[in-house]
Amino acid sequence: MQWSARLLVATVWASALIFGLYIFVFYFLSSIRGDIVQWNEVLPDLYSDDAPAATVGIGIHFAAGSIILMLGCIQLIGRIRSAYPAIHRWLGRIYVVSALLTGVGGLVFIFAKGTVGGVMMDIGFTGYGVLTIIAAVAAVYFARRRDFVRHRAWAIRLFALAVGSWLYRMEYGFWFLFTDGLGHTSTFDGPFDQVMDFFFYVPNLLVAEVFIGRRKIVSSKVAKSLATGGMLAASVLLLVATYFFTLKFWGPEILAGLS
Repeated sequence: MQWSARLLVATVWASALIFGLYIFVFYFLSSIRGDIVQWNEVLPDLYSDDAPAATVGIGIHFAAGSIILMLGCIQLIGRIRSAYPAIHRWLGRIYVVSALLTGVGGLVFIFAKGTVGGVMMDIGFTGYGVLTIIAAVAAVYFARRRDFVRHRAWAIRLFALAVGSWLYRMEYGFWFLFTDGLGHTSTFDGPFDQVMDFFFYVPNLLVAEVFIGRRKIVSSKVAKSLATGGMLAASVLLLVATYFFTLKFWGPEILAGLS
């Protein structure tokens, strides 16, 4: 089970790293070049001329969110933490500030403009932003108190939330592949969309609790076998999905944005 867990974590890290680079290039660099209108090509109604506060908020959200996706994997590697504690602390400061900006930027967008999916999406995404801010503050608080057990726990929860934006895209990709978009609408207020308003981050926190230390859940041989099989299956699916996302969407946008 241990090596299958490591494979799943490595797969998540690699995929989230590529997606974080894509977010940075597509949203942040495009805003610097003055091509903000292209934001609406992927997610509808992100940018409009009459909502400058919302534009600034979502721009900060994307820029800072790309940073936490790219730095999260580094911060959770135990060997780096023990061998280079100063690097871990400084990257941690950047990571936490970026997480706070991600949460605050998203909340500014929601309160200034509202999401495309309406009230249910507003509630779900507001919860995501608030939990991200809480996890970032708690991680810093316990680190400063030198309570590294609780610091690690909150750092894992923060990373679980950070990969939510990546999972949101991946889960939509799988859903469209297997159901052709059943329950989805162009205004993101269909039955599936409303489930996804919460599903992209709530299950992550449950999985995080297992990694934090509550491994009694998988103490029996049967549970370990099921967990191993589940993690291997998830790794294969994520590897295949990451390959196609990178080949068709993320990769071309990254190359075009950096060229």
